[in-house]
Amino acid sequence: MTESYLPTHEWARLDGQLVVIGLSAFAAGEVGEVIHVELPKVGQKLVRGTACAEIESVKSVNDYYAPIDGEVVEVNAALAAKPETLNADPLGTGWFAKIKPSAPAPLQGLLPSAQYLAKTGK
Repeated sequence: MTESYLPTHEWARLDGQLVVIGLSAFAAGEVGEVIHVELPKVGQKLVRGTACAEIESVKSVNDYYAPIDGEVVEVNAALAAKPETLNADPLGTGWFAKIKPSAPAPLQGLLPSAQYLAKTGK
């Protein structure tokens, strides 16, 4: 599994014809203990770089920006019951949504994993 990133710490990973999206491990550590996640809605059209979800922690409330253009086809409903999963496993079970991309190369223009990790030092 190889993720690509927005500079604002959101990741995207190809999964067959869909793209799974979530928050980077670096950002999940920075926001603190997550107590609520407001996910995008199934059927919602996302535009790269625009806010589409919200993460509430004991420290702050932060917007989550769409890393790709496309339509939400599934959300991780388990995050509603256990938002702390985002802190524990942000690249695995803490994913946000699965997107049907609207572009043929949806990850084009995102930072490769190695470049992102070098930038964050993690």
